[in-house]
Amino acid sequence: MHTYPLRGVRILDLTAAMAGPFATMLLADLGADVIKIEPPEGDHARDWGPPSYGEKYSAYFASVNRGKKSIVLDLKKAEAREVFYRLVKTASAVVENFRPGVAQKLGVDYHAVKQHNPNIVYCSISGFGEGPYRDLPAYDLVALAMSGLMDLTGEPEGPPVKFAVPITDIAAGFYCALSIITSVLTNRPGYIEIPLIEAAISLLTHQAGYYFASGVPPRRMGSAHPTIVPYQAFRAKDGYFVLAVGSDHLWKKFCEAIGRPELADDPRFNTNTKRVQNREELVKMLEELFLEKEVNYWVSLMWQNGIPAAPVYNLTQVFSDPHVRYRKIVVESQGPFGVIKTLKSPINAESIKVGNYTPPPLLGQHTAEILKELGYTEEEIAKLAERGAIILQKH
Repeated sequence: MHTYPLRGVRILDLTAAMAGPFATMLLADLGADVIKIEPPEGDHARDWGPPSYGEKYSAYFASVNRGKKSIVLDLKKAEAREVFYRLVKTASAVVENFRPGVAQKLGVDYHAVKQHNPNIVYCSISGFGEGPYRDLPAYDLVALAMSGLMDLTGEPEGPPVKFAVPITDIAAGFYCALSIITSVLTNRPGYIEIPLIEAAISLLTHQAGYYFASGVPPRRMGSAHPTIVPYQAFRAKDGYFVLAVGSDHLWKKFCEAIGRPELADDPRFNTNTKRVQNREELVKMLEELFLEKEVNYWVSLMWQNGIPAAPVYNLTQVFSDPHVRYRKIVVESQGPFGVIKTLKSPINAESIKVGNYTPPPLLGQHTAEILKELGYTEEEIAKLAERGAIILQKH
């Protein structure tokens, strides 16, 4: 019988927005018991609408908070911190993404937490980490800009462009989840720091490699590839498609497929190096050709000949695509405001269970439940709520 690999592992999630919640969603998918600890106003991403499913329940928030429980603690109050410390004793890991100094001020920093559980894994997602920029605020957009990723994204003569999703947040989330899983499963507790700027710079990969080898900053090239041609988006008669001719072998097949076999041995284009050198001439030629017929014609032709190509979809097309539907990538669950749709984990494993698709929690939905588990009586819970240390879900 399949079991979750992180079953019995409790994660205390003090994070908000995207990076931390994405990380803890990944951990929940692997079976971790994720308790989202929120301030009285909640994770500020709850208000990042429209669209929203309901009050304090934006679509943005819902996209990365499934499979979790929510407890509201006003950590500025000593009684709330006492609840938190009790929770720490039951936990394997804590994740936070406060601005520098806030965790210490609230009494939930690593050194404070370690006093209550010396075996805790504590992961801090920060903007810059220690250094000259330590105290600067940072969102994904800041990391995109300062990592060089934004300078490399967009059309050559256009302005730098933001990625469609907060990719540096998501990368930091992956690193956070990976480091926590490694530390917990190898029983190596301690402090982990994931600076957003470093996660972003790590994504430069081959672009950084080009720079280190040449000393020349790469330039943005739209959808084109700096060292492979043709490898980009092209406009057809009724829309756009992408073409990826990644080798000289594919180039010959491509030339046969489009009815231009003579191009395969043309001295301007017969090797990838020459195609890169004569990029503008070749691309202009292909642009004129592709405008003659529809996207479906070109993509079908490429697929029939084993050449990588694809239509450029909008999201309606993505989620109506037969392969996407076959893979059951969209998961539905019954949330507090009706049906919630989220995306399935892409991990498809035979030996482990993956995916926790309980709906994202309402603000404070599990406060009473968790406090009772910790040994608080109904009377004690009522007093904590009366004093504002906790907030119970309003029915």
